[in-house]
Amino acid sequence: MDLPPPDSALYRLMTRFPRAGRLCWIGLRPARAVPVREVAEAEAVAGGGLVGDHYAGGSGRRGVTLLQAEHLPAIAALAGRDAVPPALLRRNLVVAGIPLAALKGLRFRIGGVLLEGTEECDPCSRMEDALGPGGYNAMRGMGGLCARVLEGGVLCVGDAVVAEVA
Repeated sequence: MDLPPPDSALYRLMTRFPRAGRLCWIGLRPARAVPVREVAEAEAVAGGGLVGDHYAGGSGRRGVTLLQAEHLPAIAALAGRDAVPPALLRRNLVVAGIPLAALKGLRFRIGGVLLEGTEECDPCSRMEDALGPGGYNAMRGMGGLCARVLEGGVLCVGDAVVAEVA
């Protein structure tokens, strides 16, 4: 959904957040189909992605992928598992406390890094292998958000996640 005009009541509702979120996990995918490497911090490059991630070279709209921490227990339950470690789902960042779906089309900061939510990050067929039969469907609607990096910098676990609203 595109954002309504900034002077509308709906725009005010869609850009109001009760609090800042928090970055709680960072993962890098050094190459396609290799295990995700958990790190405490990562460098984001404007127009690219995260240094050390295979999407870092100018991937634009999908420079960084984010997942909602609050969805992890739901994905686990739907996949018939006790828990799902973030690395298994192959996203770069896991955030808590702010709804990722509401950041689509908005600019937001994680620490000093400026991102723009571009599109939903739908699950891929690899989730069948990662989560077992039905894993793809267990993630549908909870695959997270893709974002482009507008201003680079270093992301650290614990950084605040804050929408930038005009």
